[in-house]
Amino acid sequence: MPHVDSNLERLSGAEALDRAAELIEVYRASFSGPPWFEDDHGVAAFAERLTADARRPGFVAVLAGQDGEPAGFGTAWPTLSPFPTGRSYDRVRRQLGDQTEARLTGALEVDELAVSPYARGRGLAARILGLLCAGAPDCWLLTAPDAHDAIRLYERLGWQRLTGPDADVVVYTRASISSERVKGTSGGKAG
Repeated sequence: MPHVDSNLERLSGAEALDRAAELIEVYRASFSGPPWFEDDHGVAAFAERLTADARRPGFVAVLAGQDGEPAGFGTAWPTLSPFPTGRSYDRVRRQLGDQTEARLTGALEVDELAVSPYARGRGLAARILGLLCAGAPDCWLLTAPDAHDAIRLYERLGWQRLTGPDADVVVYTRASISSERVKGTSGGKAG
């Protein structure tokens, strides 16, 4: 996989809002095709979510630039207790049941990970995800079952899949090495 020079910036919520146009540009390019097919309404909904999400406690974003253009980004924040409702949270709870609180609350929730089509296949998503999760003892994320490239990425990076093959949402966790040793588990929170 060829490595292309790109710069990654870790952003606070306020900094992400200042750079919202760049994140929205990447979102539009990344999710307009399969399996997402986001249209202008979906992009506008992301812009609204970003405005609200950037104000969450512990929000962090990573913005990647390549050749002077925005190339990718990720957003994340700690999942509060009790486990939230709405958005995709209800589907996650249906899949994980009683394990949901123990495995996911308190962990860093990766909400978005996007790489523009022109920058894919060069390790950028892994680098964004690595910086986004840096310092977090536990992380989790979800994706669609038909997001095959994303699923391959998370599995290649060693994330643990929590949902079965027939789930309507695919949930992954990642525990840091020190977290695994402390908890005596091979991934995720002991539940």
